[in-house]
Amino acid sequence: MRQGGNVMLKVKTFTNELKALHTMKELNDLDDQVNQFIQANKVQQVVSVSDSCTSAGGDTIGIIRVLTYEVD
Repeated sequence: MRQGGNVMLKVKTFTNELKALHTMKELNDLDDQVNQFIQANKVQQVVSVSDSCTSAGGDTIGIIRVLTYEVD
């Protein structure tokens, strides 16, 4: 963090549906989507990244990735 200045944080949420036997491809696709966002928006400082799964009927059906980052 910068000393003596204000830092504004932003949060971006990404989602992806997970299908049986395709999970690794879908996770790689989600990684690519997040990396493209970081590059396109010239994000310099990532504060945190977290994943959470969604479920229905006892099965994991999706993933939510939350990216928190600093902006000038």
